[in-house]
Amino acid sequence: MHILLIHQAFAALDEPGGTRHHELARYLAQKGHKVTIIASPVSYLTGTDQQKRVRKQVDDLGVTIIRSYTLPALHRSFFWRILSFLSFMISSFINGLFVRRVDLVWGTTPPIFQGPTAWLLARLKGVPFLLEVRDLWPAFAVAVGVLKNKTLIRLSERLERFLYKHADRVMVNSPGFLAHVKARGADEVALIPNGADPAMFDPESDGAAFRQAQGLEGQFVVLYAGAHGLSNDLDVVLDAAALLADQPRVRIVLLGDGKEKPRLQARADELGLDKVLFLPPLPKTEIADALAAADACLAILKPIELYKTTYPNKVFDYMAAGRPVILAIDGVIRQVVEEAEAGVFTQPGDPQSLAVAIRELTLNPTKCRTMGKNGRKSIEMNFSRLELAEKFNALLESMRRRNA
Repeated sequence: MHILLIHQAFAALDEPGGTRHHELARYLAQKGHKVTIIASPVSYLTGTDQQKRVRKQVDDLGVTIIRSYTLPALHRSFFWRILSFLSFMISSFINGLFVRRVDLVWGTTPPIFQGPTAWLLARLKGVPFLLEVRDLWPAFAVAVGVLKNKTLIRLSERLERFLYKHADRVMVNSPGFLAHVKARGADEVALIPNGADPAMFDPESDGAAFRQAQGLEGQFVVLYAGAHGLSNDLDVVLDAAALLADQPRVRIVLLGDGKEKPRLQARADELGLDKVLFLPPLPKTEIADALAAADACLAILKPIELYKTTYPNKVFDYMAAGRPVILAIDGVIRQVVEEAEAGVFTQPGDPQSLAVAIRELTLNPTKCRTMGKNGRKSIEMNFSRLELAEKFNALLESMRRRNA
C-alpha cells in the first residue's frame, strides 16, 4: 500500500520535535508499505527556515520525505502564523498532485489547514482519507487566547466539523479527545495513543557525558524537554525556581525552543535564577542522553480545562527513559502516571506546589528510582511504539479492504 502523509509539523528522527510520525512511517516501510511524506522545511519547534534542506530525501528504510514551500513566519504574530499555514496548505496540495499511485491519504491536525489538503487529494485520487487529530484545534487556540476573532473561530469550527464528517476514519492520540470529535460529527473513531519506543532509551544510563558537558555534576537535575510556547506555562517553572533558591543542589534545565524562549530567558536573568539552564533543542537521536542525565523530568501545561484531555508525547518519553515524572497537567495523562506510580502530580499553575514536589524528590532518591522503573515498565506493557504501530497498521489495512 502507498500511503501519503500531509504533515507541516513533521520532524524526522535527526530533527528536534515530535517524531511519532517518522517512527510510524518507518515501521510501515518495514511491513512492506510505501510511505511518502509531504512536510515543511521550516521547523515547527524552532521556526527556523531550513529551505536549503534537500527538497526530496529517502531514508534508509525507503520513507520518502518531500519538503514543500512554507512561509517562514511561525514565530511571528498570529496573523503571520496563519499565512504560514496557508502557504503550506497550497504548496502541499500542488506537490501531492504529483505523487502517483497512492492508496490512502493520511492527514493530521493541527494545523487544521492541512486537513482540507489531505481530504481533497484523497477525493481526487479516489482513495480513503484518514484524519488524525493530535490536538483539539481550534478549541485549544481559543482556550489559550491566541484565537480571538469571532469570525475566524466560527469558520475554523465549521472546517473542523467538515473534516470530521468527511473523513473515512478519524484517529485520535488520546482518549480525552473521543467525546469532542464524536460530538462534532466524527462517525468512526480509532484511538492509537501516544507512546514511546523503549529501545531508544537506556534507563540504566546516568547521562554522565551530558552532565559533564553542561556542568551538572553532583546536582539534582529537573529537566523539561519541549516547546517554549504560550501553552507550556514555563513562567510557573521560573517562579518555582525562585522558591528553590535555598536548594543549592537543584538545577532546572529547560531544553527546547519556541516563541516564548527569549522572554523567559530575559525574565530568568531579571530574577537572578542562576540555577535555571536554558539549552537548545536536540534531535530525537540525542534526546536519550539528556533524559538520562535527569533525576526527574517535568511536564507542564497551563491550567486550562481542555488540557485535561491531552496525552503529551514527552511524558511517555520520560517514562521510557526510566525517570520519574513531575506532572503539572491534570486529566487523562495524570491517570496514566498515577496508575503506573511513575511520578508525582502538582497542581497546574501553582509554583508553590511544584517547588514542594521538587524538594520532596531531592530528599528521596530511592523513590525517584522506583517511580522511574515503574514508568519504564508501564511503557513496555501498555504504550510501546511497536505495539501501537501494529495497531495502526491494522487500521490502515482495514481501510484499504473496505475501499477495495
